[in-house]
Parts: sequence; structure tokens; C-alpha cells
Amino acid sequence: MVTGTDALSLLRAALGDRVDTAPAALAAARADKSGHAASGQPLAVVHARSVDDVQETLRIASRTGTPVVTRGAGTGLAGGANAGTGEIALSVRAMDRILEVSPDDLLAVVEPGILNADLNTALAAHGLWWAPDPASRAISTVGGNIATGAGGLLCAKYGVVRDAVLGVDLVLADGRLLRLGHRTVKGVTGLDLTSLVIGSEGTLGVIVGATLKLRRLVPGEVCTIAATFADVRTAAEASAAVTASGAQPAIMELMDAASLAAVHALLSLDPPTPGAAQLTIQTDGPAAAVEADAIAAVLRTAGGTVALSHDREEGERLLAIRRSMHPAMETLGTALIEDVSVPRSALPAMFDEIARVEREHGVVIPTVAHAGDGNLHPNFIFDPSSGSGGGVDEFGVAEAPDHIWAAADDLFRAALRLGGTLTGEHGVGVLKRRWLADELGDDQWQLQRDITRVFDPQGILNPGKVFAH
Repeated sequence: MVTGTDALSLLRAALGDRVDTAPAALAAARADKSGHAASGQPLAVVHARSVDDVQETLRIASRTGTPVVTRGAGTGLAGGANAGTGEIALSVRAMDRILEVSPDDLLAVVEPGILNADLNTALAAHGLWWAPDPASRAISTVGGNIATGAGGLLCAKYGVVRDAVLGVDLVLADGRLLRLGHRTVKGVTGLDLTSLVIGSEGTLGVIVGATLKLRRLVPGEVCTIAATFADVRTAAEASAAVTASGAQPAIMELMDAASLAAVHALLSLDPPTPGAAQLTIQTDGPAAAVEADAIAAVLRTAGGTVALSHDREEGERLLAIRRSMHPAMETLGTALIEDVSVPRSALPAMFDEIARVEREHGVVIPTVAHAGDGNLHPNFIFDPSSGSGGGVDEFGVAEAPDHIWAAADDLFRAALRLGGTLTGEHGVGVLKRRWLADELGDDQWQLQRDITRVFDPQGILNPGKVFAH
């Protein structure tokens, strides 16, 4: 019988000092930014530095039947990269090189551990950029973005990660290396396995490289609009009116009163008007000024108090308010940071549902939204010691109590009733697997589960994530 000790011995023999069993490293690999942690501690953390390291790790894991959980920067919000008892935490964070930049073909080939912000800093020297723009861009990895199907602030105009990846290099559970996708603009040979891997959350293989679809830096000025409204529903209606007008802003972010007040307090800004919600909208490109003027007129008609800036630095200061949402939530208590999407026309109704859930469940849910694409981030604020089912584990990680999950259940089902989805960009991970069949239906749930078994017959890749047992 093969044991965890055998697997650890084999890893050490093959990979030497890249195998880390320090208590701090094992504890860190249990959790991500969601606040959830796996039970127990992983067997080891493997700090892969090359594709060969990943392949060798998976060969050993396959031979010994040892589960593997792939990790990048640990910034996920669904518990999808958390490693627990008897599992190998395979970190690809150190694989952070840019292997190729081709300005003529508008593509780059990169390793998975490179940070979004570092990639775009390097690409700027070539007059290029990679469009996916999660709020965590300074700390999240490209590989993690691909694994979760990440989105961000620019999705409404420039698309999500799925729209910006031409191919991925994938190591299967048995250590084989596949090169999926293509370098061409068009490519329809065979099934689109690249799109299947994007958003698969480590259940199909380990992403060790990516061929990215780039854009040229947008010429022209950037205009930023900050519009305040008496309440969040009015702000949501205004955002829907902007979409209906045919305008195409690069960014359209909505913050409700609670989230806006928390960020202002964190950044030591003057308190906003009580109850007021804010839309922050940015236009870019040669027609930025004309588009901004037209959007400002729509917002004023919708009841907004509008300020328009043509200064790029001032625009970044305004967006810094939105990007500070997550640290601001930490000042209010422990937060369960959630992610649902609805059709853009249903955004006002979804905010009504959030208000109802707050009233009926007695919880506080500060919410921001990528209003340009209907993606909302409700934050359930709680005290870990309150109610049943919560508490703090032996490593100091807080778990949401049962009454918070009951409120979240109500909110998720409301999003589905409005024609929405359980997750727009964070993924399913551990935290949402119990609702997956409610959205997919039993037949599709089973089909997707069967597909993972084709890639991973032993079920050693990220077990227990996405699909509940």
C-alpha cells in the first residue's frame, strides 16, 4: 500500500529543495482570499520552477494516487486552490517568465505564475496590453485567471479571459504535456479544448503555459465620470440606461451606499451622502470625450449628480475607490465575498433582491457591481463567533456561520430566477459546488463530471472542488 510518506519521499528524491514542508508554507496553502480553508494540512508544497517539475510531480502523484491541488498566488475567492490533508499543493507561482512577445501577431507566450500587472508593464514597452483586468490585477496570476475564467473591470468592452487566450499548455494527471489551441487568429481544428480548460479550476490538468491574445494600447484620451444617486436602485437603473443608449464604456462600476461609505472611511475621504450610491464610468479611445459627454447626459436624465474628468491620473484616483473594495470590507468584519451575474437589464431587480435578503435574514451585504456586464459582488459581513456552523479553526481561519449561508442560498436562487448565474468570474471551487446542479441541471452536471474523469481517471486533480461528491 502506497502512503503519503512514500509520495513525500519520492517527491524529495526527484525535486529536492523544491519540496517544502515548513509549517508556515503548509498552513498558507490551506486557504485563499475567500476566507475558507481546507481541513487539515497538505502533505507538502511543491514550488515548481519548470514544466519538468510539474510533470515529475504529477507522475509521482499518479503512481501513488496522491491528490494534487494547483496554486498560483492564492488570491482566489471560491476556495478552489486550497489544499488539505494528504494533498500535494503544487505551486506554479515561480514559473513567471514571458517566453515570447510578438507585436506583429499580437500575441505573447507566458508561464502561469506571472502577475497581471507585471505582464502589462512589460507589454507596454511594445505598445501592447492584455485586456483582462481583475481588481486584484496587482497580485493575481495569469494562470489563476485562466483557471478560474476571471473577468474584471474592463469586461463589458474588452471581454473576459476566455476572449483573450489563444492556447494553453496543459500537464495531465499522468504527467503528459498537451499543447492546446493555436497561434492563429482563426482555428477550428477538432474540439475546442482550450475553452474547456479555461475556467476548469484545476480539475482537468495543470496549466503550465499560455498563448495570449493581445491588443495594441488604446490611442486617445481617457475620460472618467463619477455620478452619485440617491439610492442604489436608481444607480442601477441609470447603468441599464447607459447600456440601452448604445454607449460602450470601457468601465462601468457601481458601488452601493454601504460599500462606498466603507471605502471612503478606509481611504480617509470625506463621508459620502448617507444612502447614496455611485457609478464610476470610464471611456477610452479616439471618441472618448464624445462618448463621455453622451453618457453624462444619460446619467443626469436618470437623476445623477455627475462629475466628468478628462485627466487620466484623476480617473485612476477615482477607480482606486472601487479597487479598494475588498480591503474596505475587512474593516467591517469578516466577509464572505460572493459573485453572481444577471442580465444587465435585471440589475435593478437584483439589487431589490439583495435588499430583501438583508431584511429577511438580518444580515449586511455591501455590494459592488461590474454594471457594464451585470456581474455583482455581494459581501456578506459577519462575526465568526455568531450563530451555529461558524467559528475560527486551529489556524485562525474564520468560517461563515449557518445563517450567512442561508442568506447566500436565498441570494443565489434569486439570481437564478432572474436568468442569471452563480458565478461570473470567481469560479465554483468549494464554496458554490452545492448549488452547481441547480443551475446546470442533473444531466449536464453528470456530463461535466464525466468529462473530468476522461482527463483524470483516478480523480487526483483538485478533488472535491467544483463537483460535490
